[in-house]
Amino acid sequence: MTKLDTLFAQWQSMQPLSERDQERLSRRFTLDFNYNSNHIEGNTLTYGQTELLLLFGHVVGDAEMHDLEEMKASNVGMKMMQEEARVTDYPLTETFIRQLHKTLLREDYEVRRELSDGVYTTFTIHAGRYKTRPNSVKTRYGDIFTYASPEETPALMADLVSWYNDEEQRGEMHPVDLAILFHYRYIRIHPFEDGNGRIARLLVNYILSRHGYPMVVVRSRKKKEYLEALHQADLKVGSAPSDGSHASLQSISPFRNYFTRLVANEIQADIDFINDDDPDGWWFDGERIKFQSPTIGQILNAMRFNPDVQVTELAEMTGVSRIAIQKTVKLLADKGYIMRDVGKYARWHVCITNAKD
Repeated sequence: MTKLDTLFAQWQSMQPLSERDQERLSRRFTLDFNYNSNHIEGNTLTYGQTELLLLFGHVVGDAEMHDLEEMKASNVGMKMMQEEARVTDYPLTETFIRQLHKTLLREDYEVRRELSDGVYTTFTIHAGRYKTRPNSVKTRYGDIFTYASPEETPALMADLVSWYNDEEQRGEMHPVDLAILFHYRYIRIHPFEDGNGRIARLLVNYILSRHGYPMVVVRSRKKKEYLEALHQADLKVGSAPSDGSHASLQSISPFRNYFTRLVANEIQADIDFINDDDPDGWWFDGERIKFQSPTIGQILNAMRFNPDVQVTELAEMTGVSRIAIQKTVKLLADKGYIMRDVGKYARWHVCITNAKD
């Protein structure tokens, strides 16, 4: 973990961050984590809609009520995780994991799903309770992968939490390895009927945060890499749930390598974000965006400081034709960098963040 440890040492050397930088990172993580963790699972809110909902309390454009409520609950769960992680002298408990799950799902609900034999069935998803029916997933290769049975789950979860607390107390395992192995073992149990991926990503950050690491985001644009790393680890470990729930670091090397790189990349991005003082630098969903034309920066800044600005005014300000401005604005909107309220006031919202913000 030489690269990761070097980056972490650099991160530690930057502490404590100024209040302004702490607030910037907090705002960035709140948006990026909630958007990506839910988008991986099928939430349809855009990055911009997520920002407006979580940071400003409203949404522009069409949105499903379920997706709005799910995103708000995710944000509450994220804050719960952060608060719990700060109490470093208190161990992880199953009660907290179940409370976190209940917060994400909010309440029990009915679902109708097609079984592997083509027959449809209806059953209840329980919020805050371990599963009462078997669960499995159909991989992208077409095979069915089965998780721990409902009967096995309570004992396996007790083992997982006890193992984690013991390992943390011993302090011999690298904190990132501890988070990675916990994530893998938890996913192989899949203790709940829904929401397991979101809980796993919250608990990874719970572990990292308790050990002084910045929290990380599994980006939905890299979902295939994430799932493939898990799948390759599954192939090495074997299909038996008991083997997966007690897997070793060595046996999950594909997932360990993937997630170690992810943590390193996220720390590097945090360092770059904090140190970026270029007024022409922009950030969007964890990536630094550098526009070739200074006109784009002028347009974005005009929209930031005057959300009511019109295309004609943008053309006059930049000295670019109205048609060219319209094309640029459409490109920015298609990328998700800007949104426009189609209501009474039709105001612009800039979703991409300037490095100086």
